Amino acid sequence: MLKSSNSSSSSLYSLDNKSSDEKIEYLLKQQHEVKQQPRIIVPPPPELPESFSSFLTKTINPGCKDPKSIRFKTFLHNTLLDTLKKRGWKETNDDTEWDVYWADIHWIHENFDHVYLHDNQRINHYRNHYELTRKDLLVKNVKRMIKTVEKEYGKAEASKFDFISTSFVLPQDYALFQEEFRKNPGSIWIMKPVGRAQGKGIFLINKISQINQWKKDPRLTRSSSENQDQVETYIIQRYIDNPYLIGGKKFDIRIYALVLSYSPLTVYIHRNGFCRFSNSNFTMDTKDISNLYIHATNVAIQKTSPNYNVGKGCKWLLYNLRNYLYSKHGQDMVDTLMTNIETLIVRSLMSVQKIMINDKHCFELYGFDILIDQNFKPWLLEVNASPSLTAETHWDYELKFDVINDMFDVIDVEKKVPPEKKPLLKVGGFDLVYHDGPIQHERTTNYKSYLGCYKKIPKRDKRSKKHGHHFTNISESSLQK
Repeated sequence: MLKSSNSSSSSLYSLDNKSSDEKIEYLLKQQHEVKQQPRIIVPPPPELPESFSSFLTKTINPGCKDPKSIRFKTFLHNTLLDTLKKRGWKETNDDTEWDVYWADIHWIHENFDHVYLHDNQRINHYRNHYELTRKDLLVKNVKRMIKTVEKEYGKAEASKFDFISTSFVLPQDYALFQEEFRKNPGSIWIMKPVGRAQGKGIFLINKISQINQWKKDPRLTRSSSENQDQVETYIIQRYIDNPYLIGGKKFDIRIYALVLSYSPLTVYIHRNGFCRFSNSNFTMDTKDISNLYIHATNVAIQKTSPNYNVGKGCKWLLYNLRNYLYSKHGQDMVDTLMTNIETLIVRSLMSVQKIMINDKHCFELYGFDILIDQNFKPWLLEVNASPSLTAETHWDYELKFDVINDMFDVIDVEKKVPPEKKPLLKVGGFDLVYHDGPIQHERTTNYKSYLGCYKKIPKRDKRSKKHGHHFTNISESSLQK
């Protein structure tokens, strides 16, 4: 430092001693040397693969809408409301002046056919979504699909749609069920009301007499046409008695699938999901078949368990499940399982594609509940038209916030993505898996699902602090499954 300072001072001192002409010549020489120094050229950043995030850094669509101009209406006041407000959208209670309406299924059934929707308006259910989400209709439609595929392509192809356990609808299929039960006396079956959620009305049976007692319920009598509407239909299914267990406990998986259209069928599946665990160790002991803390994984049931941990809940990220299975069984098994789950979801949607009333105003976020058995075969338990968006823990809130936010990025109410660029292969955690045919990803020649390949849930950040956490609310969660 001292040497440099002295050198500089010496140079300035020597310049002061020079004549006027010498000073000018010296300065011109210095300026020329500066000009001769090479210029540093910074190369532009490499082009990123085209995804939704790449559209947010540049103006690409002159028709892009200001988020503050978008109006939404919703009956929910949970994570959904937080997400929509975070996007800058404005809430409205107007019956007709809205851009997005998150309606409950009862409003759809009663009002959808009597309202006129403008081109810019989007609503979160299809008219006859129940063809997929009502348990008895789902079974009927999948059975019909199996018969159709078998007739046209053979039994081997039809067997790929065998992802629902043997099922009958009661009371109308009682004789058929009775015949099947006699082939395997003592087998265990599970009964579920077709129109209820959150595990309500579920019970297991292993004797035909238990069915006879259920048949005598006065609500099920068809003695007069006046009582016919009051009949509660049940579905009875062969109980899957060999579920894959973790820590001795049974679990199922919730996967989120977004359908933008049924014609052509356009399906996105979110990489993140979660597992729901029972609180008690699994057993097939007949004395415990009435214990739903063992046999049912519904959160509404498990929350009433005496050993339920409020802080931790009873859920596990799909990301964690994938890593666990990878450590136990290897990558090939995990890739095959996740791809089979994804394929199951698409095939169930194909089963209702032709009878679903398509509408350009509609989209639907389904919650698929899937069980894995000890042979790593995935079984479809049910499909929810209104998967719960109410959070129970911090990470549950973050997961659902991301799913909802990514969903609206896919729907693109703001029109950030030009029509000719749609549909994008990846938007946030959503992957396009089917668009009038299976989607082949560039990552590999042999298709593998991205299910579970998603970042861990981050710690609480500003977005959740700004609006506050909307955790479980009985009145709201009772409307969702």
